[in-house]
Amino acid sequence: MNQPRKTLKNIPTDPANFMKEAIRLAENARGTCSPNPFVGAVIVKNGKIIAGGWTQKYGQDHAEIQALKKAGKSARDADLYVTLEPCAHYGKTPPCTDAIIKSGIKRVFIGIQDPNPLVNGKGRQKLLEAGIEVTSGIMQEEINRQLEYYLCRIQKGRPFILWKAALSLDGKYAAQDGSSRWITGESSRKMVHKLREEADVILTGIGTVLKDDPMLNVRLPKPIKQPLRAILDPYLEIPLNSQIVHFLPEYKTAIFCARGKENSPHAEALLSLGANLYPVTAKGRTLCLKEVLGILHQQGFYLVLLECGSQLASSFFSERLVDKSYIFYAPKILGGNKAILRELDLPDLNSAIHLKDITLKKTGEDWLVIGYPVYS
Repeated sequence: MNQPRKTLKNIPTDPANFMKEAIRLAENARGTCSPNPFVGAVIVKNGKIIAGGWTQKYGQDHAEIQALKKAGKSARDADLYVTLEPCAHYGKTPPCTDAIIKSGIKRVFIGIQDPNPLVNGKGRQKLLEAGIEVTSGIMQEEINRQLEYYLCRIQKGRPFILWKAALSLDGKYAAQDGSSRWITGESSRKMVHKLREEADVILTGIGTVLKDDPMLNVRLPKPIKQPLRAILDPYLEIPLNSQIVHFLPEYKTAIFCARGKENSPHAEALLSLGANLYPVTAKGRTLCLKEVLGILHQQGFYLVLLECGSQLASSFFSERLVDKSYIFYAPKILGGNKAILRELDLPDLNSAIHLKDITLKKTGEDWLVIGYPVYS
């Protein structure tokens, strides 16, 4: 989630500690610069940090450039610590390696190599050829976790899928009468809005739209951005008087439908109001999820927050597309049959989806379980 802005601080003289500072500074850019990774960098001279930086909005300075600008001429003969391998190609900005070489930096310490084919060792090699000493692989595990959204985008060719659910202790998403607002408390709801603020896309299905009439926006004081709202609506059933449609002028919205439905009068009405329609392959009422994610990937998004009903969530799990789970548990027992993921066909214990690297957090009266699905 988006963290409070962090300022530079002095730390003990140790390579790992300097990289920790770069990791800490990178958090300033979380949720602000996709499809670029959020990266941190510090410049060290005579055992002290003299400058630091983090990735700016897409098309603006990378972390290394920010740090070099702050250091100025003092960067000569200094060390640069950066969480991700510097780029050596022209994109929205010139190569970071050129600026590093020109600055007179003596040594570069890299957290992880960038798997992006445009980089992938080329940045390191260019620095070495310029006579700069390069050390790689510092705090790799921590940086791999920090950059998990970006790494998924590059390595799997699709956005990272984070599934959020709010449940009672007995695993129910709603009471018997269908009421579900609010199962969890205010602290949990605020955390969800911070997750939305970090995400590139909030994705849900037409069932949730028809049942809850959500806005799917960030309702925090001065949010850093509003994510794309993505609706899976095979037959274009979304009402023109829904909140999603009402707020089309304010929030970018993508509606995915079955091929052929984009030519209907309802589609024309949605387009005229500002929706973006994307026809994809469908089998009955089921859209091809990988095709949907492919479109979002092409648009440069790397984090999709999945906020949906049981059926769509079950489909994502069935296709092994959920990368991380945020499950909020309220201290309530609801009973009844409104169980989450009830459509997920797992016939026995051997078929169970395990969660690894579990984190447990208290959020007000609720508990949040964070974990990574392991598919058998």
